[in-house]
Amino acid sequence: MTRRNLLLFPALLAAQQTTRREFSVSKFGVLADGRTPDTEPIQKAIDTCVAQGGGKVRVPTGRYLCGSLQLKSRVTLHLEDGAVLLGSPNPNDYRSLDPFHEGTGAELGYAFLSAVDAVDVGVTGTGVIDGQGKDVLAALKKGERNRRPFLMRFVRCSNVTLQDVRLRQSAVWTVHLSQCHNVHVERLNINSHAGSNNDGIDIDSCELVHVNECDIDTGDDAICLKTTSQLPCRDVTISNCRLRSDCATIKMGTESVGNFDNIRISGCQLLFARLGGIKLLTVDGAILQNVEISDVTMHAGHIPIFLRLGGRLKTFREGDPKKDVGTLRKISIRKFQATAEGPGIVLSGIPGHRIEKVELDDIDLRLAGGGTEEEGDAVLPEAVEAYPEISMFGQHYPAALLYARHVEGLEISRLNYTFEQPDARPLKVLVDANDVDVQ
Repeated sequence: MTRRNLLLFPALLAAQQTTRREFSVSKFGVLADGRTPDTEPIQKAIDTCVAQGGGKVRVPTGRYLCGSLQLKSRVTLHLEDGAVLLGSPNPNDYRSLDPFHEGTGAELGYAFLSAVDAVDVGVTGTGVIDGQGKDVLAALKKGERNRRPFLMRFVRCSNVTLQDVRLRQSAVWTVHLSQCHNVHVERLNINSHAGSNNDGIDIDSCELVHVNECDIDTGDDAICLKTTSQLPCRDVTISNCRLRSDCATIKMGTESVGNFDNIRISGCQLLFARLGGIKLLTVDGAILQNVEISDVTMHAGHIPIFLRLGGRLKTFREGDPKKDVGTLRKISIRKFQATAEGPGIVLSGIPGHRIEKVELDDIDLRLAGGGTEEEGDAVLPEAVEAYPEISMFGQHYPAALLYARHVEGLEISRLNYTFEQPDARPLKVLVDANDVDVQ
């Protein structure tokens, strides 16, 4: 048995075990008209399934208007083709379980579909979960942004399976996996542009997570790894995904208290990344290391590769102590192609804390160019405590191809690049960084 199958075996076994009993929500009094709330009968079907030892709760073709639903141990919610779960437009119909603070400081936790401290749980099938996020946001009063519900949220769960479902228009993050262990995510189709903070999949302080063949189009980050707790995010694989984002397609570390280790990303198509393709960040004290990225193509967007080691040093859960500045090291990016408007590669640590051991090999960049000599004289602020985003350094970069500051152990080989327009800036700008050949 391969290593991958060994990692996924508990989740696959759990999926088999929970299919022994089946419960159709149609036997619990649902109306499925898309107008009358079906929250109570669907939750009753889930609770009955739990009481009888677990199994599969089937949702047949129909439109089911619901507020918060809670999955529980040994239950798989299966949406048949033509089944649509519609999120209630009334914010009062949602509950917050295990709240936390995200990177901007907002307290979040409300969710449409959630599971907390559960084992052997899943959502499968070819149906749709539509959060009707725009309607929810329109109904919120001023100052109630913290009540925006996630579409799906799993907290401290083990053996989680998410397969094939289509997820639409969350009011905030679409899928939040928090402190979970052994998660299998495959063939999700996500489209969410209801408002701000519309992330696709957020993997938060989780271990043994496999994401494969997902198609994601979001207003915010498509896939984001983060650690809002002291627990690490490690042993994560992301493969063969098609991603489109109005922010970053693949990001880690906007919240970075716990460490990141052993992350593998391969075979992905970054169709559009308005702010950035690959963003690896640690700003709250985490050690981010052993990241391998390969066979990735970015078709359009701004900066293809952005690495940041910073000193914001925030915490996101009550009672967590602040940490010292973390470490960003042992990063390998190979067989990476990108077409982009901005500079190709930006790496920036902070004074006294360098990014370490970054290997870039077989990189092909097609950049817009057009930079001026005046832009080449730009001095970027250190912005030690700032939120980690490319805008933290201003609008202009002094390098056309590579900007590296507070970096050691940078190795670049087989770097190819072209510019659509002549660029008057130097190809590379190195500040407190080892020299590399980019000619």
